[in-house]
Amino acid sequence: MKALFTLFGLLITNVFVFGQTQNEAGLGFSPLQIDLVKAKDPIKLDGVLDEPFWQGAIKNHNFSQYSPTDSILAYSGTEIYMSYDDNNFYIAAKCYAKSNKFVVESLKRDYGFGSNDNISFIIDTYSDKTNAFLFGMNPFGVRREAFISNAGRTGDSFDPSWDNKWDGASKQYDNYWICELAIPLKTIRYKEGSSKWRFNSYRNDVQANEITTWIRIPRENILMDLTYMGEINFEEPLPKAGPNISIIPYINTSATRDFEDELQDGKQTNFDIGGDAKISVSSSLNLDLTVNPDFSQVDVDAQVTNLDRFEIFFPERRQFFLENADLFGRFGNSRLNPFFSRRIGVSRDTTTGNNIQNTIYGGARLSGKLNQNLRVGLLSMVTAQQQENDLPAFNYTVMAAEQRIFDRSNIGFIFVNKQSLDSNGFGDSFDSYDRLAGLEYRIGSQNNYWSGKVSYMNAITPDEKEHKFSHLAQINYNRRRFQLEWVHLLIGDGFDAETGFVPRKDILLLSPEATLRFFPKSPDIIQHSFSLDTRWIYKLGKDDSTIINGFGLEENGVELRWDLRMTSNNNFSAKIEYTDLTLLNDFDPTRIQEDDVFLSAGSQYQNTLLTLSYSTDRRKKVSFRINPVFGKFFDGTRMGVRGNFTYRYQPFGSIGLNYNYNRVKLDAPFTTSNLWLLGPRIDITFSKKHFLTTFIQYNNQIENLSINTRFQWRFAPASDLFIVYSDNYGQDSFDKFTNRNRGIVAKLTYWLNL
Repeated sequence: MKALFTLFGLLITNVFVFGQTQNEAGLGFSPLQIDLVKAKDPIKLDGVLDEPFWQGAIKNHNFSQYSPTDSILAYSGTEIYMSYDDNNFYIAAKCYAKSNKFVVESLKRDYGFGSNDNISFIIDTYSDKTNAFLFGMNPFGVRREAFISNAGRTGDSFDPSWDNKWDGASKQYDNYWICELAIPLKTIRYKEGSSKWRFNSYRNDVQANEITTWIRIPRENILMDLTYMGEINFEEPLPKAGPNISIIPYINTSATRDFEDELQDGKQTNFDIGGDAKISVSSSLNLDLTVNPDFSQVDVDAQVTNLDRFEIFFPERRQFFLENADLFGRFGNSRLNPFFSRRIGVSRDTTTGNNIQNTIYGGARLSGKLNQNLRVGLLSMVTAQQQENDLPAFNYTVMAAEQRIFDRSNIGFIFVNKQSLDSNGFGDSFDSYDRLAGLEYRIGSQNNYWSGKVSYMNAITPDEKEHKFSHLAQINYNRRRFQLEWVHLLIGDGFDAETGFVPRKDILLLSPEATLRFFPKSPDIIQHSFSLDTRWIYKLGKDDSTIINGFGLEENGVELRWDLRMTSNNNFSAKIEYTDLTLLNDFDPTRIQEDDVFLSAGSQYQNTLLTLSYSTDRRKKVSFRINPVFGKFFDGTRMGVRGNFTYRYQPFGSIGLNYNYNRVKLDAPFTTSNLWLLGPRIDITFSKKHFLTTFIQYNNQIENLSINTRFQWRFAPASDLFIVYSDNYGQDSFDKFTNRNRGIVAKLTYWLNL
């Protein structure tokens, strides 16, 4: 079977190579170009275009609508001006509006595009249609930046965690606003001597209720799609950016108390120092170093109510691992991820099976481009040993490469190694090494109709399991009126990826999906669509399960969905999902019953759930989302509702509440379960440099109440003071809580350019 699926993947690859060549030959369009004149005099960033250079600069306008329609020019005018010198790339924009009643969420950096008046600029410095940098500003002078990967094809391609030094200013006028940006050339990577970049810009005008772009983008594609870009030509080739070495030291002091540790009779204080270094090996290759990294200021995870049988994916939030994460983490898909960085610094307690924090001594990452078509990355981290949990120190090493072929496709390679450094004196509860290697061909046609990937990976482990491979084929065909997708996934029982995220093994998944889109002429509706998603999951029968002997069907399901997008930015959807499954292990869907109360392995169930969703315009002062769900659930019933409510006090912050309630009623001996998850959140921005966030979470499924308050002062570019207070309580009964742990942390970081 492995050979059959590998052959199938090769056949698909050949089809796409042929199709891509045809698309390239038949494309025949020339991009819009802008010729830049080098600035001779300094430019003051103040939102006033009074410098003689701006007065004579070429004006670029004629933005097109992207939403609510994509067939007309923008109602509100937008003018863009650009220039450069030996140190900076400059952008200015004049954004016309009906009045000066501009809308922003808050004064916090890295705002969301859809909830604010703002404009963004995308720069593809290598003209490779694969990766790009994004910079944006709003009328209040708040900035955002991001890194775009994977040709900008999906929302996951957008990484707002990328953070660097640049400058900008905005100023509001009666019926327009102006922003000016100065982006240091050493902040962005490019090839020395470059004379051409690719460029696009998109803007959200709340008063006109329109999203517009400089280069027109068909609305079946997302805004950051790198297919649709113009070109900017420099008057003179760009110089070498010069040395770029940054040291980012930190100091951290904390006081904590673990009330559940009987040996701890008071608070424990701690003082740490460490830091990061960023070194530009060349204008396109960066070396990042970290020593004794500290992540105490990282946002806490939003808790979830888990009614599923498998591990839930939580996104990475630690800054060091977020940068260039696309290069290491884009292999496979959500069911097959060979490298999941959250495995580093988290170990499993060999006595309880629970995850525990593991100190990271340090690490290094080398990433960037070796030439126009080859991008590489090398990551290595070392964690401390844990004698009390019978775990030695480990080294995690990841190598990744991405070679562009044709116009918008590439071949990726990944190698992952988790290696114990000294196992003497430790037990046999862990493997001395866990390795994995894989190849992936990512497909993208020049006309943007076809996209997808084909991959093959193999685990290298000390055990004697035979089926250590995985194979994935994911093909997508996207046109204006419809979208088709095929996914098949094969994961062997021996595919052990300890540093990855692979919740299920020994399976074959087949999942075709189809979507039909409609664009009515009604002034109230932007579009609506119908989607049909089906799946069959087969057990390969190569593990030690006694429930399904040999190859057999474990689960199948179908999902029918209707989505409605309205001009008012209120959205509605309805989804009905049917699942037929066989339990391979004993399972308690509520996770709160007594130990001897569970659904028995081998039993078969048919679940049918109806889920509705309605959300209002997030740009309004008051907005909400509500998602009721009800239906048949493991021969019982499930009824629930989840959503959020937000009140925004412009521009100083917001108060919100996330909620999730599920009432699960199953046959005896199960008792009726009422599962609550409540998460009030307060975000206050005193200024563009001072932020306060308080996030409270109550989850009765895990019997926990947590409080997390974080104050941030950005006292210098990319330099911060954080004060974080956390408090956790266990729930003994309905109205009785016992303190589990409490702590306060103060952390100071400073970005120093050498």
